[in-house]
Amino acid sequence: MAKVTLEQWRMFQAVVEHGGFSQAAEAVHKSQSSINHAVHKLQESLGVSLLEVRGRKAELTDAGRVLLNRAGGLLDEAEALESVAASLGAGTEAQLRLAVDVLFDYEALFNAVERFAAEFPHTRLEIRETVLSGAEELLLQQEADFILSARVPQGFVGEPVARVKFVPVAHPDHPLHHLGRPVNREDLKAARQIVMRDSALKNRQDAGWLGSDQRITVTNVHTSIELIERGLGFAWLPQTRIRDSLSADRLLPLRTEEPWERDVTVYLVYADQDRAGPAACLLLRALREGLPPIE
Repeated sequence: MAKVTLEQWRMFQAVVEHGGFSQAAEAVHKSQSSINHAVHKLQESLGVSLLEVRGRKAELTDAGRVLLNRAGGLLDEAEALESVAASLGAGTEAQLRLAVDVLFDYEALFNAVERFAAEFPHTRLEIRETVLSGAEELLLQQEADFILSARVPQGFVGEPVARVKFVPVAHPDHPLHHLGRPVNREDLKAARQIVMRDSALKNRQDAGWLGSDQRITVTNVHTSIELIERGLGFAWLPQTRIRDSLSADRLLPLRTEEPWERDVTVYLVYADQDRAGPAACLLLRALREGLPPIE
């Protein structure tokens, strides 16, 4: 059996969609004879009748209906493949790998990804969520094209893009809120602290832990928030991630003796800035534009 071509399937589909050979020829800007020839060769190659001409209208046979249904998916896939090839030919990246520290403003991240997905639908985006030195490790292991992290690896240049405030918080009914005085360091050491584990596999580091024996260690900021909202401890959490909890009074900032709110700068670090293509540039530009300026 002779091989059939995608073009023959396209011509067959056009005849059915437009109701006849002359209508299909006009719609796809080809001669009627070329449409006739393509469909004839397709039927000949397959060994089945796909169309019956009744008057001036071409109607599907039972076999034609089954095969057209299968061909529709094939043609959609071919169109998508051609679109991807065109993007790659224009220099667009096939894939981007971004590592993001969980302290980052996810609302800004989601808005940037939404814009990126609309403009570069064929570029795959892999987002790795990290804690503390996790993003740094992925960059050094060449598993990320760029990172958003509070840590800049040695030998790399970081562009400051955001400043995140960490706030000590607990549930409104937590005993730390009902001491009748500001909370001091000894109060915090005696209370249960929810601690985020460093996501790096090597050279793990701790940040913000006061050395309390009462602690719960988690790997996800959502878990930390959920535990604190249940009254199971306190923690320093990025204000960008607890806006809703604060506004709904599910969490309350601790009144402390010392000014223990602290700011952390988030840096954008490229693995190799010269290799950043149009998709990466758009995504990072959208991120910058969605963040308030650093004062």
